[in-house]
Amino acid sequence: MALYRLGRVCTLRGLANGLSRLGAATITVSRPMASSGIPTDEEQSTGLERKTLQAMKKGMDPYSIFKPKEYAGTKEDPHIVPSITEKRLVGCICEEDNTAIVWFWLHSGSPQRCPSCGSHYKLEHHELPH
Repeated sequence: MALYRLGRVCTLRGLANGLSRLGAATITVSRPMASSGIPTDEEQSTGLERKTLQAMKKGMDPYSIFKPKEYAGTKEDPHIVPSITEKRLVGCICEEDNTAIVWFWLHSGSPQRCPSCGSHYKLEHHELPH
């Protein structure tokens, strides 16, 4: 396949050289991105993807793409739960190998404890990125 394409390019170049000798207009044979290379993600992204990449360059995480910070879960350092409302349903896997999830409502204000394991959670207001 590559040999076939190479043969076509050589034939076109030979045709262009032959026509230029006869005084005809020259034919330019070039690849579209040969001079500048392949565009980067930032150059070819549009819309929401471009806004996300620009925000990530500034160190922001507008759509919670990055892994959240880990907290100790104590009263002094509670797990932070973002929310756009005044309350949110939270699920706690109390033990690492536990198969049951303990669900409870978390309200804004002071940190609240998980009813089963005692980990502390705090609701923080989070603005929508758009």
